Amino acid sequence: MGQADKVKYIVSVCTGSLLLGAAGFLKYKKATTHPNAYELLEPYCEEVIKSRIVKDGNLITAGGVSTSIDLALYIVSLLVNKDAVEIIKKQIDYPYESQGIVEV
Repeated sequence: MGQADKVKYIVSVCTGSLLLGAAGFLKYKKATTHPNAYELLEPYCEEVIKSRIVKDGNLITAGGVSTSIDLALYIVSLLVNKDAVEIIKKQIDYPYESQGIVEV
């Protein structure tokens, strides 16, 4: 898939997963999207996981736009470490723990 072969992760939030699906990135993958779009995602992926964040290999998809902070923190944990996540959470006054992360 061209340039996408050179990236560490392919990531989407909200209905961006529909664009990834239309481009062929979700074939044989499990993914998520905004809850109102689960049915729209079904034709594009192996399985729609009804969760906030789904990681299948190097593909990471997230639910509605409100998951974007948890998604960003999850990516930081993958690329840097948990200590970096805690520093960022303190800086942005984000006292919440991420929930609904599925790794397949």
